[in-house]
Amino acid sequence: MTDPAIPSDELVATVLTALRLGGFAATDMVVDRVGLDAGAVSSALGFIESKGWAVHRAGRVTGWSLTGDGRAEGERRLAAELDASGGRDAVTDAYGEFLPLNRRFLDLCTDWQLRSDAVDQALNDHTDADYDRAVIDRLGELHQGIGPILGRIASCLGRFAAYDRRLGSALERVRAGDTEWFTKPVIDSYHTVWFELHEDLLATLRIERSSESGR
Repeated sequence: MTDPAIPSDELVATVLTALRLGGFAATDMVVDRVGLDAGAVSSALGFIESKGWAVHRAGRVTGWSLTGDGRAEGERRLAAELDASGGRDAVTDAYGEFLPLNRRFLDLCTDWQLRSDAVDQALNDHTDADYDRAVIDRLGELHQGIGPILGRIASCLGRFAAYDRRLGSALERVRAGDTEWFTKPVIDSYHTVWFELHEDLLATLRIERSSESGR
């Protein structure tokens, strides 16, 4: 069997990271997650599989998942990629700007799912269009804030450019009335993509999530 063509280090790091963040993902989901050519991504997946860094399972549910060696290789490549970019300080600074936006986003998610009054909290049943519109407007403001931060990170690490596209797509769906695209898991909702962005930053900078409580 002919060995698959060797993809670029950047593409391998990008796909390994996508698999780490996705946990288990079909090929088309990996392609959408990284926002690159499907043929290039498929080639990278084949190369990664040949190295024993990921396995492909077929059946009722079909997809890719990292092996332990793949996770370790991904972490090694993330560190090397960041150092080679010369952007460690810039990415670290951008992460510092991300943190207050992350706190705002968590508050937004709470306000989207729950409605509070002076006495109690209740589930938001999304029947109050004015209430939902106000929360969505706040999400739009937050989205404007994250764009420049992602732009600065992407200038050092190109794979981060996909997050802006994916977040924008989810926001468009929410604004169009598809309310599940705000926080619903499994689909590429705004919350799903934001969570992956957060995890990507933590993995890239080798920061433990538990350490953020003091930031």
